Amino acid sequence: MRLSQGKTLFEKVWETHLVAEEPGAPAVVYIDLHLVHEVTSPQAFTGLAARGLKVRRPERTKATMDHSTPTRKSSDGRFVFVDEQNRAQLEVLRANCEAHGIELFALGDARNGIVHVVGPELGLTHPGMTIVCGDSHTSTHGAFGALAFGIGTSQVEHVLATQCLLHARPKTFRVTFEGAPGPGVSAKDLILALIARIGVGGATGHVLEYAGPAIEALDMEGRMTVCNMSIEAGAKAGMIAADDKTFAYLEGRERAPKGADFAAAVDRWRGLVSDADASFDRELTIDAASLVPRLTWGTNPGMGVGIDEPVPDPATLSDVQAKEATQKALAYMGLEAGKPLLGREVDVVFIGSCTNSRISDLRAAAQIFEGRKVASGLRALVVPGSHEVKKQAEAEGLDRVFVEAGAEWREPGCSMCIAMNGDEIGPGQVAVSTSNRNFEGRQGKGGRTLLASPYTAAAAAVTGKVTDPRTLLSR
Repeated sequence: MRLSQGKTLFEKVWETHLVAEEPGAPAVVYIDLHLVHEVTSPQAFTGLAARGLKVRRPERTKATMDHSTPTRKSSDGRFVFVDEQNRAQLEVLRANCEAHGIELFALGDARNGIVHVVGPELGLTHPGMTIVCGDSHTSTHGAFGALAFGIGTSQVEHVLATQCLLHARPKTFRVTFEGAPGPGVSAKDLILALIARIGVGGATGHVLEYAGPAIEALDMEGRMTVCNMSIEAGAKAGMIAADDKTFAYLEGRERAPKGADFAAAVDRWRGLVSDADASFDRELTIDAASLVPRLTWGTNPGMGVGIDEPVPDPATLSDVQAKEATQKALAYMGLEAGKPLLGREVDVVFIGSCTNSRISDLRAAAQIFEGRKVASGLRALVVPGSHEVKKQAEAEGLDRVFVEAGAEWREPGCSMCIAMNGDEIGPGQVAVSTSNRNFEGRQGKGGRTLLASPYTAAAAAVTGKVTDPRTLLSR
């Protein structure tokens, strides 16, 4: 029996969007914003057509092209597609959006980019919203105090047809980051530390709420990075209470409320915090001041270590499954048990993805690249998350820093995060990547991915090996 009368942030958003909730059955939840892209939407639109249905609220659906989009242009300024299938995916999305009156941020549009980058930067994402997308990293939008999560293709069809979703009520899990991170320790390191602590299934069935001084100190882009990887801990979503940083980020953006409407919205949004007497199903505290830059060593995001720590030795593990998983991951990654990652040679560096492709991420990487050169034989790709990010980076001269260092400055898109557009690593190659997943073959068949922050990725790019970025930031 629940003794507390207070409500969590999740409960406040969930309960204001309930259409119906019956014991023993999934709840019917209203969806404020539905985001779609070219990969998970075609089957959903086909399903609508087969049933003779229309999109119920096209004005609440926004589409962008991102997963299959090229990040290279030919000398005549045309995008270079890896194959006709990718081009066809984009055209199918365009046709579906035209048929149903859905606004599309198409390839080449000034508002185009990765779905979870353009949503917030356009001001489409607001505190207290429910947001879904056929993409697991929809949790990114939770940084604004929204309840945002990925859905499957059949659910995409259901939301298109009804603007509602059937969903069981998740549990709640608050993670409090105490203290202040040291130099070179970023939002990416905070979330990697959590996932290593609880594992990739540690938050299954829960909505994570991130709190504490270290979270409050993050800017909005850092908060998006933390919420983005909630799914890697098994969570349904990640949320951070809205505050003055949230409101300042949204004010003046194209799709945010204006004038008196914005002031009224802020008054509402200020109530979107967990009450002091709210009760969570689980709680955990992490000392952010004790953290160092981190990276993954294995084949899931929970297989991570501090940059000054050795990779695990299966011989020291008592759990049979953990031992077998560690042995398999070490073999795939070509690592020796109990040895450090520091100094490991790297073939490719990728800075981008919906996790780390915003302007603050590029600024962080540029701090390392400036005045240095990419290591001989290493390939480094820097891919902004949207045309707006690209424009801002070029206005600040960041593109020149990357190019003069020897890195490739690309057009916006998901790029090497998911390797659908020709941007990939080769078999056996080692990549330090700012993306969110390191499964076998995620960035290319046989490729070996180490997930890290922009600082750590850039440090690997200029040294050719896994390097503590703090040694390069101290000059």
